[in-house]
Formats: sequence, structure tokens, C-alpha cells
Amino acid sequence: MLHIRGRAVNRHELALVGITVIWGGTFLVIHTAMRHCGPLFFVGVRFLAAGAISLVVFRRALRGIGLRDLGAGAAIGVAIFLGYGLQTWGLQTISSSSSAFITALYVPMVPLLQWAVFRKAPPMMALIGAALAFAGLVLLAGPGAAGISMSSGELATLVGALAIAAEIVLIGLFAGKVDLGKVTVVQLLVSGALSLAMMPVAGEALPAFSWVWLVAALGLGAASCLIQIAMNWAQREVSPTRATIIYAGEPVWGGVFGRLAGDRLPGLALAGAALIIIGTLISELKPRAKSEVDTPAAELSESTAR
Repeated sequence: MLHIRGRAVNRHELALVGITVIWGGTFLVIHTAMRHCGPLFFVGVRFLAAGAISLVVFRRALRGIGLRDLGAGAAIGVAIFLGYGLQTWGLQTISSSSSAFITALYVPMVPLLQWAVFRKAPPMMALIGAALAFAGLVLLAGPGAAGISMSSGELATLVGALAIAAEIVLIGLFAGKVDLGKVTVVQLLVSGALSLAMMPVAGEALPAFSWVWLVAALGLGAASCLIQIAMNWAQREVSPTRATIIYAGEPVWGGVFGRLAGDRLPGLALAGAALIIIGTLISELKPRAKSEVDTPAAELSESTAR
């Protein structure tokens, strides 16, 4: 067991740190795979692979699946398709580092989306965090004399982040009302099948065989299931506050891997990236009683498809 400034870092927290490292690395993996196949094909294979693995993991839970489970899984699956489809499309033209930081905006978007849909006003810290995060987006996009200039890849990634936020809101909406195993299988299969079905509509052709896209898609598909299992295990012993702090490292790791691969963000963009991370933390870290802070969170609002 490690100790940082006198406080023990247990294996559950180390597991969450490992998850964020993997998450951060996925941006570079997808960015590389986009040189060998199209985004819809990649997302389709990735989530169908994840769905196939989840079929094995949750095979017993699938007995007696009902219309509510199918409906919830389909709704979340559509959000996954839009979120990761747009993110993957954007990675064709923007760096993995930029994609990681823009995608991180889904965290402050969640309370704003809940406000817009359910008229549930977010706390002041969430509004402050969102303002800082979007100010960071402006810097990351590169303001010029003609105003904010976002490329098509950056804009697609931003809309994808909104879809990921919608996915999290939907998961929270259906939590406790449906069976987790059944919904997980349905949402992964729906997102993968929908992505492949949209290929003819988007004019995307089947790619030539490449070990790069095959290994990347199957690897990320397997990681999606294994990470969810690890999250469910670890978050039984980790408080929401500490989990949030750990998860905020995802775009940082994405930037680190991007840097190692040759990404060079200008100083203004780095300042924007820092603001996004700060805003993400502020939007989630709310004052709360000590007893609540120390209480583990088995069900922190996180995506089941990451």
C-alpha cells in the first residue's frame, strides 16, 4: 500500500488511476486507427465486440429481459453511438490531446443538461466550473481576430461530449429501474449495430483489412467491459470526491500520450486545457458533510461504455 503525504493509497484507488491511464491512451489508439479505417466502422466493431463480451459476462442476467430494459438500453445505446461516433470522427482531423481535453467537457455539461431537461437547477459550483471549462475550450480552440474558430473535428468532438453527457443523464434516469446487466448488453449491441448500419448512409466504405484497426477495436471493446467491472469493484471503497479527482486525470493522460506521440499544443491551448481540468473538478467537487465525503460510491455517475 502506497502512502502520499501520510495518507494511504489503497488498491481500489490505484485501480481507478489505472483506468484513467487506459482511458487517456484510448485517444491516441483511435487517432492511429483512423489512418486505416473509417469512424463508423471502427465504432461498430468496437462496441459489438464489447457487446459480445458482455453477453458472456451477463448471460444469466439476460433471462427475463423486458421491454423497459430494451428501451433503456436502446436509448443509452443511441447516445453512445452519437458520442463516440462523433469523437472518433473528430480524431480523423484533430490531435489526440485536443480530443481528450474537449471530451472532458462532458463532466460540467451533465448538470447543465439536467437543468435544461429536468428543470433541476445545478449548484453554484457547477455553474462556475462549467464557465471555467468553456473558457478553456475557447483558448484550446484558438481565438483569433475574427472570433472563435473551431475546426469541424473540434466541433464534432464538442457535440460528441454533449452526447456522452446525455448518456450519463440517461443512465442516472434509469438507475434502479432496470437491470444493469441487461441494459449494458443492449446498449453496447445497439450502439455497435447502429454505427455499422449508418455506414451506407454516410457513404463510408468497408476498409481493407488491417491488424491496426482490428487489434485497436477488439482491444477497446474488451477494455470497455473489463473497466466497467473494475469501476464497480473499486468504487465500493472510494468516495465520490476522491473518484472525481482521479477521473479528472483522464485528459491529462491523454495529453501525455499525445505529447509522447508528437503532439505540440501551443501555450494558449495548454492554458485552455488547464482551465478545462480545473472547471471539471470544480463542477463536481461540492461542499458536503464529512460523513458523506468518506462514504464510498458504488454508483458514481459514469459511463458504462468507456
